[in-house]
Amino acid sequence: MFEFDQYLGFISFLTILTIGFWLMIFLLTFVIPYWLVGALIEYFKYGRNKEAVDQLKK
Repeated sequence: MFEFDQYLGFISFLTILTIGFWLMIFLLTFVIPYWLVGALIEYFKYGRNKEAVDQLKK
């Protein structure tokens, strides 16, 4: 069976694995879509006001 230090190593491995799993789920379902939608909204806003932005730069 396990000795105590092997038990602690196994528990820490499972903890890190679980944290990584839930972090990947969180990133793939919330953070990345949020970032992409925000980037697309900014891209379309800039495209709609491109002439005004170019005139301000001059």
